Amino acid sequence: MNSNRIPEPSPHVAAFERMGFGMFIHWGLYSQLGRGEWVMNIDRIPKAEYHKLKDTFTAEDFDAKTIASVAKKAGMKYIVLTTRHHDGFSLYDTRGLSDYDAPHSPAGRDLIAEFVDGCREEGIVPFFYHTTIDWYQESYQEDFNAYLDYLIKSVEVLCKHYGQIGGFWFDGNWDKPLADWREDELYGMIRKYQPEAIIVNNSGLHQRGEYGHPEIDSVTFEQGQPTPLDRRGKSKYVAAEMCQTINNHWGYGLKDFQTKSVKQLIETICVCRKVGANYLLNIGPTGSGMVDSLQKFLLETMGIWVHMYEEAIYGVTPSGIQGVGADFALKGDNGKLYFFVHDLGSNGHSNVTVGGGGIGPRAFTGLKDSIRSVKWLDNGESLPFVQNQDVDLFSFYASGYPYGMDFVVRVAEADIA
Repeated sequence: MNSNRIPEPSPHVAAFERMGFGMFIHWGLYSQLGRGEWVMNIDRIPKAEYHKLKDTFTAEDFDAKTIASVAKKAGMKYIVLTTRHHDGFSLYDTRGLSDYDAPHSPAGRDLIAEFVDGCREEGIVPFFYHTTIDWYQESYQEDFNAYLDYLIKSVEVLCKHYGQIGGFWFDGNWDKPLADWREDELYGMIRKYQPEAIIVNNSGLHQRGEYGHPEIDSVTFEQGQPTPLDRRGKSKYVAAEMCQTINNHWGYGLKDFQTKSVKQLIETICVCRKVGANYLLNIGPTGSGMVDSLQKFLLETMGIWVHMYEEAIYGVTPSGIQGVGADFALKGDNGKLYFFVHDLGSNGHSNVTVGGGGIGPRAFTGLKDSIRSVKWLDNGESLPFVQNQDVDLFSFYASGYPYGMDFVVRVAEADIA
């Protein structure tokens, strides 16, 4: 194989890359305590005591269509929901494998079936998170092979009973790094029933961007800035995804006030798209299944920006074009270029504008195409530009934001001659 050749992505991987932005949801029994998804482990809650949370799990406020609608307003194309997390409780009907699931709780419903239906009503692609760790099943520690039988049968239920899904997002193999997780068998079963499903297995905080089993379709960058993947000489094209919390917990944090700002969220999706990675942003619904008002507001506000620049967020790939500082450009499937401009000032009198710098020429290198025109994508304003391909020079005049506006990152669209 040519060591410099980059393989072509399969259609389902290419489609996944172009989704660009997704919602992660961590929700389960732990959400009732409001102290994050690892509370059982970190607070050393005895299993018998923790099990009682099942008796109060009503899911009375869980409305999958409403959640999918929030995702859609935010500009998200897919949702990854925790069908089972490390505490071992399943939101789906395990069909006899265990009674530690939502249908055997006061909720009395298959919440994953509702999730899939709600997503499809809103045009959102459903993905299933599934833990590979289990703090509830004693076999995880005492008879690992028997536990893997249970795990594989559990995933088979998800493969067979919910129609076509976008993919599986596994998490936990890092807990037993030397164990034989029977990945050939697990992924082979998924390919049998869901051949076009994206398969992800989180490599964890300490191995961000690491390639894993050959069937893996996307590497992960958990809570960390994604870096470009070197795909030269690889046998398969693998996508990339960065997952991040909207606060400091994956699950609901009642007293977690470290919520990210809209500015941080916008800058992060730009960092991800710059290197071709998807941005998977997590929320933690309350114990009853409701998205709290603050998280909903942040997502919907971010959605205004995403929808304003959607041509530059979906259906784009890295271009190799780099500006000064954080500025960069992406190439659209439509043949256009999109220039992302950071730290741009606002037009207006110096007495009523703050941080008025940044207006003026923005230079970029690495541009191989001849440019015909440049305009702001948000209002269509034409922008003067100069180009000298002999010395790899391209620059356009970045006019300031209209008074009273600041988009954090502004995007210009360029037509190629």
